[in-house]
Amino acid sequence: MTWLNRDVTEIGGQRLHPETLMMGYGYFPGLSEGAVKCPIFQTSTFVFRSAGEGKRFFELAYGLSEPAPQESIGLIYSRLNNPNLEILEGRLAIWDGAERALAFSSGMAAISTCLFATCRPGDAVIHSNPVYGGSDYLLDKVLPQFGIRTVAFDAGKGAQGLRDAVEAARETARVAAVYVETPANPTNGLVDLAACSAVADELGRRQGSRPLVIVDNTFLGPLWQRPLEHGCDIVVYSLTKYVGGHSDVVAGACVGSRQALEPVHLMRTILGTMTDPHTAWLLMRSLETLELRFRKSVDNATRVAGFLRGHPKVERVAFLGFLDPDSEEGRLYARQCLAPGATFSFFVKGGEREAFRVLDELQLVKLAVSLGGTESLASHPAAMTHSDIEPARRAALGITDNMIRVSIGIEHPDDLIADFRQALATI
Repeated sequence: MTWLNRDVTEIGGQRLHPETLMMGYGYFPGLSEGAVKCPIFQTSTFVFRSAGEGKRFFELAYGLSEPAPQESIGLIYSRLNNPNLEILEGRLAIWDGAERALAFSSGMAAISTCLFATCRPGDAVIHSNPVYGGSDYLLDKVLPQFGIRTVAFDAGKGAQGLRDAVEAARETARVAAVYVETPANPTNGLVDLAACSAVADELGRRQGSRPLVIVDNTFLGPLWQRPLEHGCDIVVYSLTKYVGGHSDVVAGACVGSRQALEPVHLMRTILGTMTDPHTAWLLMRSLETLELRFRKSVDNATRVAGFLRGHPKVERVAFLGFLDPDSEEGRLYARQCLAPGATFSFFVKGGEREAFRVLDELQLVKLAVSLGGTESLASHPAAMTHSDIEPARRAALGITDNMIRVSIGIEHPDDLIADFRQALATI
């Protein structure tokens, strides 16, 4: 049966789960000499069976003609499509329950391609704060160079800030997108996704065109948060993080409906921001163990965060699992998130000197940026990932000199706790 050109998505009425489908969905061993794993299609171009076929493929690729029922774009050139890319995208879409996914050369390639496909000079983008440092630079410094205005609101402070930002933007521009990162990097502040969708619907009625709601879901991934189920349009990921999960690839993705992603797909084709076949192959490997790795990381993070919370030299721990269930943010967490994730920040008593001392004394936890790998990492956001943000604005966002961001991996939790204990003892 596995040699047939057919995907099995249910057996005996049992709908197969994503973690099962990651083992073979979209790949047919009979087309590759029976190889149980998909080979790497390391080729730049593909042979057409006839000139007419080549013409038809290009008509579909550039939107010159509508596809017939069950017709898809044939293989042309690896900037447009590639078997590894297409299989990866099919599997990524499964996790979010989406119609389509697009893979990119990095998370920032996904975010920038998506925003450039969505916005035009004179438009405005509403966005949450804080966001990843690269995203902040794009929003604060790059988009305005193209005549695109950006207006921010604070994550973790309720929906009123979002509404205020919308009104401020509406004074001078059409709102083309609502871009949010939730949980926020590095504070773990939450943004109400259903409220963002409702605001976009209202704006659609008021300005005649509904802005896209674009969500960076890197911190929780499709296992622990599903923005499309809350009315959002496009989900973006740094696949470098939990999906890749081994700190050996750089890649990104956009996931959503075919309609929402079609302009992004065309922009990706022209900009050339897709991922390469080898990286796509590595990501397919990683998707097979995504749930196992992420569950273990969350279990470990809960243990480590609990230790840090009770340590006398730790001022506060920004771990989603510690939110007061009766608070507004705690209720939002219960509605929107399925687990607290494995990346969080803690604040040592003191300032930069004390934070640096802890980071320098860690022996098992590695001092490096990024997150979501099998190994645990620690970094100093104010001096590293968010260092290009003006100090006053950085402090207002809660990114203080005594903040340490950690990404907890899959080591034994007792060993991680021992490492943090000895490092904290030095301050």
